[in-house]
Amino acid sequence: MARRPSTQLILVAAGFATVAIAMRLSNAFTYPPDWGFDSSFNLRYILRMSEDWALPSPEVGWSTSDPPLYFTLIAAIWTLFGRSLIVIPLINTAFGLGCVALAAAAVHRLDPERPQRALLAAGLLLFLPANVYMSVMVNEEILVSLLVSTTLYWLAFPKPGRPVENAARVGLAAGLATLTKLSGVLAATTAAACYALAGIRQRAWPRASRQVAVALLVAGLVGGWYFARNRLVYGYFQPSKLPIHESMFEMPPGQRSVRDYVYVPLATWSDPTLTNPDLLHSVWGSTYATAWFDGHRFLLPRDDPAVTSLGTVTLLLALLPTGAFAIGLLRGARRMLRDPDGPDAPLLIYTALTLTGYAYFTWVNPYFAVVKGTTLLSLSLPFSVYASETLAAWMRGGRAAATGISIVLAALATCVVLGSTFNLVFHKTEVSGLPWTAVDQAP
Repeated sequence: MARRPSTQLILVAAGFATVAIAMRLSNAFTYPPDWGFDSSFNLRYILRMSEDWALPSPEVGWSTSDPPLYFTLIAAIWTLFGRSLIVIPLINTAFGLGCVALAAAAVHRLDPERPQRALLAAGLLLFLPANVYMSVMVNEEILVSLLVSTTLYWLAFPKPGRPVENAARVGLAAGLATLTKLSGVLAATTAAACYALAGIRQRAWPRASRQVAVALLVAGLVGGWYFARNRLVYGYFQPSKLPIHESMFEMPPGQRSVRDYVYVPLATWSDPTLTNPDLLHSVWGSTYATAWFDGHRFLLPRDDPAVTSLGTVTLLLALLPTGAFAIGLLRGARRMLRDPDGPDAPLLIYTALTLTGYAYFTWVNPYFAVVKGTTLLSLSLPFSVYASETLAAWMRGGRAAATGISIVLAALATCVVLGSTFNLVFHKTEVSGLPWTAVDQAP
């Protein structure tokens, strides 16, 4: 039976939510629209789509090799509202808050007797810098995160007695994710794997076969047509190493080794700047520094000791929810072994596929600019579910534990506000991003 949170808890949660939303709205009205990850190129794609609504060649622009859903959707809404640029970050903010709502809903369904855990799950995403950044930047990452979260939510909580309908709507969400970004195909793969595993365990082969077929068919029709069109028209499903991207091919480090995937240097905390020679050679250190802080310096100024100090404090505090997430994954894995048909299966399978795909992508594209914690934003639902589970369990260990964890999380939220609200404390005057042409690559 679901319990209602106390009035005090509701007031505290409302206060934090107000701050988190105000932070995003401030960014929407102050952050330059052509800054951010590929934002200037994405704006050109949106403008182009709004002029003739024809799909461009993947080779004519930096971003035109990306699937078209985000750019077409934003172009349509942008045109509808008189082409005011403020519309774009406001739409992205709505997408990001949608991820927060799904996280809270999922945790409430998993643990209805502890409403504070659902609020905690929402707070973890509200103050996750990767969600804050993508809410203001002109980039498809926040939309694909919402669509993947929707896919996983529907997989974890299907409608009883409607296997084909469930598979169809899961396929729809996964197909839309694929039409937003190629990595969305992992959502469809997760769906097929979950249905197949359930069929094997329950020996329900006909039902499982129908679900796999329906999910993949719908996902293919909704999201796969774009890649099939590329193959017919241009000779490839997804282009790579295009000449228009050649400037990126000179970025450091230029190659990867196995060490890059096991080495996490002290610079992750002491100097969270991705052009630091140590971080250049650490995929997971760089990923952590950009998931919880502006390691690419798209919002914060470069070469400011105070910014570095804020990054150090933020990233030390963020070890708590990050460690809680890792422990939660292990707990979920144990549950999945006992009950492969439960809600842990889609969350864990998708997490494993995404981390593996991300590692492969950074291997074949060995450039510091592609190592971004925001690329893993589609893990929002697994992160909020498992981190909140562990943190809530720890907080039930007594008043001292609950107070200590609350203080750390409140301090982390404060650091995120200071470091993720554009020009609130630190005023950025130079161009966004990091200069890299003269970077010392020696680890």
